[in-house]
Amino acid sequence: MTDIRRFVPRTDAVLSDPLLADAVGRLGRERVKAAVHEAQDQARAGTITPGEVVSAVLKSLRGTRRVINATGVLLHTNLGRARLSARALAAVEVAAGVTDVELDLATGRRGRRGRDAMAALAAAVPAAEAVHVVNNNAAALVLAATALAQGREIVVSRGELVEIGDGFRLPDLLASTGARLREVGTTNRTRVADYLDAIGPETGFVLKVHPSNYRIEGFTHTPGIPELADRGVPLVADAGSGLLAPEPLLPDEPDAATWLAQGADLVTASGDKLLGGPQCGLLLGRADLVERLRRHPLARALRVDKLTLAALEATLSAPTPTHEILHADEAELWQRAKALVTRLADAEAVPSTATVGGGGAPGVGLGSVAVSLPERLAEPLRLGDPAVLGRIEGGRLLLDLRTVLPEEDDDLLLLLSDLGR
Repeated sequence: MTDIRRFVPRTDAVLSDPLLADAVGRLGRERVKAAVHEAQDQARAGTITPGEVVSAVLKSLRGTRRVINATGVLLHTNLGRARLSARALAAVEVAAGVTDVELDLATGRRGRRGRDAMAALAAAVPAAEAVHVVNNNAAALVLAATALAQGREIVVSRGELVEIGDGFRLPDLLASTGARLREVGTTNRTRVADYLDAIGPETGFVLKVHPSNYRIEGFTHTPGIPELADRGVPLVADAGSGLLAPEPLLPDEPDAATWLAQGADLVTASGDKLLGGPQCGLLLGRADLVERLRRHPLARALRVDKLTLAALEATLSAPTPTHEILHADEAELWQRAKALVTRLADAEAVPSTATVGGGGAPGVGLGSVAVSLPERLAEPLRLGDPAVLGRIEGGRLLLDLRTVLPEEDDDLLLLLSDLGR
């Protein structure tokens, strides 16, 4: 029997391959050498062939890869949620250099960090007396709980003690700050009287959480913001999905402006969901509360970097890809789908239903159009460059075009054409 190990290329031969020259220049010889050894081990074990060693090295050194999101999930958590706008990307490029992030160029003295981003956020939500930004929505809640309720009680409905991504649970998050949770009501029904009975001298604040990643139907009741406002303690409202103003396509999704107008003292939200910006946590509301949070020692550990501030400011100044995808014209989606399938084998344009995802608008379907292909294409597309991620339904691979930008159609067609050869 032939010993396959005899055909595994030597380390120096692999390192001298022209295809690895760029990787050696970017990452250093030792980093690439370690990847070569790993690929050689795979070849000796029979996982790959000796001829695939170089490609295996390139794959392992590829790093973050571009993905075409054809899942039909607008804000796919595993794919990084919102894509940044061209304006935000340009702002990040500028911010990557030396910027005035914390300097007032007019006076030459230190200025408020990210003042332009804060001004843009305040202008977007006039109902907020003050605003602040931390690194995600969970951090916003942690900061509020620490600054306003450490050693005291947070009154919250049992039906709103949600679990967020990767197994993290809101009650555990809040309890980690040293606050005590005062649970009221039941899973499906909580009344105003339940909150009022629990509010007392030990109450730090009342917390209202929008259940953005699930929906309870049937025999249910929960008080709204107007019913819980002005009860003698701050009302903190977690809007979660990042709408700053009402969105007609998502009438049941709360927005910061409305909740503040209805009496919430502090609203928290995510920047990388329906707002369509970078990952960050938004804090909007009463000036005294926001300032109290901003000056708390923990705020320093939760602050965002200059790239996030630049991207957030740019996001607030123009429509985002998230907005464009949400409002995509279904007739245009049909045109794009038909243009693709006429140039592909065993392909069909079919109706589809897209979703918001990312912990937003659960149960809301958005009319869409997909390119239906053989299921066997799912893996090679997923491993392509760029990678393409769709979904399997009824034994077919569906590439939902609502979440594919029009300018990505050519790349999609090229990848599919290559697979069809």
